[in-house]
Amino acid sequence: MSLYDQILADLKESMKAREERRTLVLRSLKSAILEKEIAQRSGGERSEVSDETAVEVITKSAKQRRDSIEQYRNAEREDLASVEEEELKIIETYLPKQLDKAEIEAIVDGAISKTGASSMADMGKVMGVVMPQVKGKADGKLVNEVVKERLNG
Repeated sequence: MSLYDQILADLKESMKAREERRTLVLRSLKSAILEKEIAQRSGGERSEVSDETAVEVITKSAKQRRDSIEQYRNAEREDLASVEEEELKIIETYLPKQLDKAEIEAIVDGAISKTGASSMADMGKVMGVVMPQVKGKADGKLVNEVVKERLNG
């Protein structure tokens, strides 16, 4: 079963169980995934939604929630932050297992040795090698921090 099909099945289940928050989140994911799929279509033919497209959309949605949580906390709106956290937990169940910092560091170290990077001027080269490997499995912000740490020595 594809990731998109899983979301549809879970949406149906959450509607039957009258889980309002979960239904709302799954509907927004379904809509965003379909929107992305339609934008990628060529020639108007209907195609299956790839797991790669679904993960891309879900990752973006999770990042938006994390940013909102940070902004709400900065504005001392804990009530809104907690709603966003609930939604983020639901979204994260559909993401692949996230890499921990040690795993990211190992990938970054490999990329640095592969590219021969030695300073912050080479950050773009390193990120270009690292990001395709961690796409959907790590937060770009964390990857960026790790690369900076490694290149600054």
